[in-house]
Amino acid sequence: MQERLHRAHAVHRAYLAELPWSVEPLAGWARGERFSDRGDVPDSPGWSEEEKVTVDRMWAEIRELSVAVVDHPHWATVAREDVVAARMQLKKETRPAVPSDLAEAA
Repeated sequence: MQERLHRAHAVHRAYLAELPWSVEPLAGWARGERFSDRGDVPDSPGWSEEEKVTVDRMWAEIRELSVAVVDHPHWATVAREDVVAARMQLKKETRPAVPSDLAEAA
């Protein structure tokens, strides 16, 4: 289930990266007008209703998976003082491996 949650987050981030920078239509600006680490920011046409629905659906799935992981009966078997460490270990073990060339660039 933790792996499904990681995948859902990855799919969501990838989908958001393909969308316009603003949910609603907004005018862009030149780098000199305002600070922008991205350089000139183009006009944003905003998101379509279908894109908004898709993002909402993805967030709902992420929330459901998060609740399912946190409320899983397994955590009742772990000593209360060890739950945080055990959760962090599970997240670490199930997180997709980062290719070495990406890790070095970071």
